[in-house]
Amino acid sequence: MKRLLGAVALSALASAAQAQEELKVYIFFEYIPQELVEKFEAETGIDVTVDTFDSNEAMLAALKAGRLGEYDVAVPGDYMVEILRNQGLADTFTPEELPNFGNIDPQWIDVPFDPGRTSSIPYQWGLTAFAVNRDVYQGPIDSLSIIFDPPEELSGRINVLDSQGEVLALASMYLGIPQCTQDRDQLRALNDMLQEARQHWASFGSDTSKEVLVSGDAAAGMIYNGFATKARDEGANIEYAFPKEGSVIWMDNVVLLRDAPNRDNALRFMNFLLDPENAGAVTSYAAYQAGVLGAEEFTDPAIRDSPENNPPESVNLGDFVMACDETTQATYDAIWTNLKQ
Repeated sequence: MKRLLGAVALSALASAAQAQEELKVYIFFEYIPQELVEKFEAETGIDVTVDTFDSNEAMLAALKAGRLGEYDVAVPGDYMVEILRNQGLADTFTPEELPNFGNIDPQWIDVPFDPGRTSSIPYQWGLTAFAVNRDVYQGPIDSLSIIFDPPEELSGRINVLDSQGEVLALASMYLGIPQCTQDRDQLRALNDMLQEARQHWASFGSDTSKEVLVSGDAAAGMIYNGFATKARDEGANIEYAFPKEGSVIWMDNVVLLRDAPNRDNALRFMNFLLDPENAGAVTSYAAYQAGVLGAEEFTDPAIRDSPENNPPESVNLGDFVMACDETTQATYDAIWTNLKQ
């Protein structure tokens, strides 16, 4: 009997050990090189499962619908980090739990969406604006009017990101009104402008924003600057814009989720991504910029020096998407729902 119990105990311990050698990552599409995942697995013996989402809102909805506790880390945008923290969906850690914490670029530590970095680390940061096919349109592209009040050549041939936060933030910049406004006249103007602009749009798509420009299905479209670099590399004659009204500045972040089934492995993965060589590998693949000191040394020069990653010094870079209070957010949700109908 003792031998049987001992065998059962050993089996249970083995099963527990096996379960601990897993990691489940929830991340945007096409956002981490498989070679880097395999490198982490080889160095740690941890099996990594990567699932993807196509927008911050889709990720939040999935977690709240019952997938919290299934994933160890998620990689949402800045404003969504704040929402996850405010809604109790993110766990916390201390800098001492991440030996590479000191590699974080100081400008990205005391961020408004996660002051002091207690729940997240930087992953990639960039800009969201738009790009135009220069075979179709040769005019100026220095304004968000290309998207919201387009010239005839582009009308009906525009793709818009399927991302509420970014679309409404850019629309607010175009109108010159604050994000999360509670002014009824401004909200009415925002809704009316978007409904008018909708007639000029061909599609909503975030994960396809590069492909539709490469294929020619869209002649212009909202796009992330790194995706624009990739589209240009794939042969699309496009030019990425830095509109005078501003762009959305964003930073995607690796967030330690509440109830992570493999918390220690999650921290090992986060620490791994803070190594400059590994951060540079992500940048070379994703075509944005890392928030990690020394990553430039390990970044593909074609990405590091691309026009999309080097805006003119005189340009207005813009703002982060703001996280609104619950009541105001409900109004913005209604505007977005009406727009998508």
